[in-house]
Amino acid sequence: MKILFLYTELAGYFVSCLHELAPRCESIHIVSWPVNKEAPFQFMFPDNVTIYERNEYSQNQLLQLVAGIAPDKIVCSGWVDKGYVKVCRAFKGKVPTIMSMDNQWHGTAKQQMMRLIAPFYLHRNFSHAWVPGEPQKQYALKLGFKNERIATGFYSADTALFSPLSRCKQESLPHRFIYVGRYIKAKGLDMLFAAFIELQQETPNDWELWCVGTGELFEQRPMHPKIVHHGFVQPGDLPSYLQQTGVFVLPSLFEPWGVVVHEMAAAGMPMVLSSAVGSASQFVENGKNGYVFQSGNKESLKKALKLMMEQNDDQLMQMGAASSKIGLSHTPKIWAETLIGISL
Repeated sequence: MKILFLYTELAGYFVSCLHELAPRCESIHIVSWPVNKEAPFQFMFPDNVTIYERNEYSQNQLLQLVAGIAPDKIVCSGWVDKGYVKVCRAFKGKVPTIMSMDNQWHGTAKQQMMRLIAPFYLHRNFSHAWVPGEPQKQYALKLGFKNERIATGFYSADTALFSPLSRCKQESLPHRFIYVGRYIKAKGLDMLFAAFIELQQETPNDWELWCVGTGELFEQRPMHPKIVHHGFVQPGDLPSYLQQTGVFVLPSLFEPWGVVVHEMAAAGMPMVLSSAVGSASQFVENGKNGYVFQSGNKESLKKALKLMMEQNDDQLMQMGAASSKIGLSHTPKIWAETLIGISL
């Protein structure tokens, strides 16, 4: 079997899935956009994976490339790249042409328009939809994909990398929150910083906030004795930071899914997440392994952070164990099996 991915931005969790898929394939071909400068990841691909730079191919050259590969399945990142869509149109009906997407249904005017044109646009190009979870499946159904043509679990954390960390915290979880992500407005970091600083002023305690990542707002980061900014970290180096922290926090204002939540669950981290995080519905049971607060509401965030700070060590450990169990409900192996199982 030869599989082609028409991808936007590559990420480490996707590469971990490829390592599970590669032994089952003759070859894997990936056309991808340039690496995001805000997240300059370094990847190690299996031997039978070939990478092509999207910006080196015109539309005709891309079609010729794919014709030469003669893939048995094509997975395309949404419909944003018109060149990718045209490739899928050329192969629709010959092989599975699988559209991935992580958008949730919000009923916006733009989504309503896409719902109307889907029969004339999306279904000319794609035979299947592959989405992360139930919130995205509802959108796929509204776009006219039949239930049996929609697969879930499109994103998976590198559980082999993160799950051993849950066994590193035998006695207690460090009293440190950790944020992992970009420093951009959509992540709600300004509100997180303000909420944490206010809590330290109102009820001083031993909790700290560690932040891993970079982005356009990094230079505007606040300097506080209990907030530590570590900058960008390669995925392989992240475990050392997780071993020194106890609770993951993600205050996003907009987060269609958030693979990092799966990663932190697999690592056995209790979590504080905003209601905007799509993967919260799959990986957080409110009160059992974390707390979900109202997105954009600083007081709601403060309440969730304070609830976590008030847990004793045994309670925090129990929440971490619950996260670990939930995190292993989906793995790269299951991801690979899902793709192999998709057929016309």
